[in-house]
Amino acid sequence: MSFAALILAAGKSTRMNSDVPKVLHMIAGKPMVQYAIDVVKGIGPDKIAVVFGDGMQSAADLIAPVPAIVQHPARGTGHAVMCAREFLSGYNGPVLVLYGDTPFLTADTLQKMIDSVRSGSGVVILGFYPDDAAQYGRLVLNDTGGLESIVEFTDCTPQQKTIAYCNAGLMCIDGKLMPDLLAQLKNDNAKSEYYLTDLVAIARRKNIPCAAIEVEPHEVMGINTRYQLALAEQFMQQKLRSKMLEAGATLLDPPSVYCSHDTEIGKDVVIEPNVYFGPKVKIGSGVRIKAFSHIEGADIKSHAVIGPFARIRPGSVIENDVHIGNFVEIKNSHLHSGVKAGHLSYLGDSTVGANSNIGAGTITCNYDGFSKHQTTIGADAFIGSNTALVAPVAVGDGAIIAAGSVICKNVEADALGIARAAQESKPGWAKRFKDRMRQRTTKKAV
Repeated sequence: MSFAALILAAGKSTRMNSDVPKVLHMIAGKPMVQYAIDVVKGIGPDKIAVVFGDGMQSAADLIAPVPAIVQHPARGTGHAVMCAREFLSGYNGPVLVLYGDTPFLTADTLQKMIDSVRSGSGVVILGFYPDDAAQYGRLVLNDTGGLESIVEFTDCTPQQKTIAYCNAGLMCIDGKLMPDLLAQLKNDNAKSEYYLTDLVAIARRKNIPCAAIEVEPHEVMGINTRYQLALAEQFMQQKLRSKMLEAGATLLDPPSVYCSHDTEIGKDVVIEPNVYFGPKVKIGSGVRIKAFSHIEGADIKSHAVIGPFARIRPGSVIENDVHIGNFVEIKNSHLHSGVKAGHLSYLGDSTVGANSNIGAGTITCNYDGFSKHQTTIGADAFIGSNTALVAPVAVGDGAIIAAGSVICKNVEADALGIARAAQESKPGWAKRFKDRMRQRTTKKAV
C-alpha cells in the first residue's frame, strides 16, 4: 500500500561530543540512520527522503541514492518537514515522519500507523509507557480512545503529570491534510522553533480525528548520548544473539559474542566465548568457532574449524572442512576444502588448493611496498614450517616446500622446493666463544 516517508536526521552529535553526525554512529556495524531507511524500504514506500542538517554531506553520501534534503537553519521538527514540501508536493497518501536516531522500529508498527491514517486519522502518534515518565510529553486521550492532545511536561497540570502514556514523537500524517496543517504551525515558544507535535492541536481544532498507537519502549528508544548508544548496542546484541540461537547455533557464553547486523549463521554451529563477527560474515552449518577469534567480511563453509585466536579478514572464503588454528590470519584468500593451517601463519591474497597443509610460521609475502601480489598453492601441497612465499609465486599440486625456505620462484607440481643456506657446523666454536665472553666479563668486574 502506498505511503511516503521522511526520516529526520539533523542531529549534530553535540551531546555525544563527536564530530561525526549523530545518525552515522554505528550499532552492530551499521549506521543508525540505515536502520530507519531499511525498515521503511521493507514495506515498499512510494518515496523516501532523509532530512539532514547543514554540513552533513558525509551522511548524505552514505545514504545515496536515497534523496537527502538539507534543513538550514535547524528550527525544529516541524521546520524539518516544511523543508520537504517540494519533495512531497502533490502527494496525498500517508506520510511517515520518523527519526534517524530510532533504530528499533518494526515494520509492523509502521504498517499500523499507515493503516490508521487510511482509516480516517489525520495525525497518528506513537505512544509508550516508560518505566519513568520523567520529562516526556503526555498523551491525553478522549472518551472514544482517540488522541485529544499532547501536553509537554512543563505545561502539565498536576493531574496530567499522573498520565503514564507518553509521546514518542514519531508520527504519520494524512498527505492531503499536511500542507494546510503545516501552514498553521507557529514558532511562538521559548526556542522559536516549529514543533511537529503541534499538528495534533491544530488538527483537533479542525475536528480532524487523531490517534495514538502504543509500542514497547525499546522500539522507540532514541539515542542522544554515548551512554544511550551503548545501551542500544547492548540491546541490539541481545536481539542478534537470540536470532543466532533460533537459527540453530550454540553459543557457549552468549554475552561474550559480538555480532554484526548482517551476520548469517547456519545450523549446528558452535561458537565459543569471546568471538567477534564484523560485517559481511556467513557461517555454514556445523562450523566451530573457537574462543577469541575475530572474523569479518568472510564466507566460511560447512564443518570448518576456526581458532582459537584466529583472525579471518575481508575477502576470505573458507571452504568445507578447513581447519584454521591458533594465531593464524587469513586475508582476501580462498582456502579450498580440507586445507589445514594450524599454527602461527599469515595467508594474504592467496589461493590454497584442497587438502594442502600449511606449516607453522608460514607467511605469504604479498606486499612489496607498492602493490599486493598473489600466491597460489595447489592441491595436496605441503608447506613446511617457517616458510616465506614471496609473491607473486605459485606452488604446484602435490609439491613439498622444505621447512625454513624463502620461495621466490614457482615450484612445479610434485617437486621439492628448497631455498635456504647450506648448514655449516664449526666444532668447538661455541665453547671458545663462551670462554672468551666469560673472560671479558671477569676483567670488567675487576
